[in-house]
Amino acid sequence: MATAGIAWGVYSLGGRLAGDPLAAAVLLLVGRHPGLGVSGLLLAVLSGAVASAIGYVAWYAAVCRMTASRAAIIQLAVPVLAALGGVAFLGEAVSPRLVIATITVLGRIGLAMASRARPSRDRR
Repeated sequence: MATAGIAWGVYSLGGRLAGDPLAAAVLLLVGRHPGLGVSGLLLAVLSGAVASAIGYVAWYAAVCRMTASRAAIIQLAVPVLAALGGVAFLGEAVSPRLVIATITVLGRIGLAMASRARPSRDRR
């Protein structure tokens, strides 16, 4: 998770240097896949945009009914959902490591949600 956070930070800071982010992304994609072609590029952009849009709509519909702290806690389940999506849609193997990690993450989310639901006692 720390590596992912650092990578996202580097990616975000690098993106600040791009004059035209869309053009930079297209050049990066075409540069790595020169045989992609216009139709392949268009399909990739559309599928990414549609998938992202659906995800954001679902998340925003749910998050407007939560407190900020609850939304932050629930958002920690995204890596688990991505891993389970890999199993369901890409045929990835269900390893003991995946099972333990999933149980650990979801268990910690459950503990955080349960502790947020309990009223705090005034300590004197």
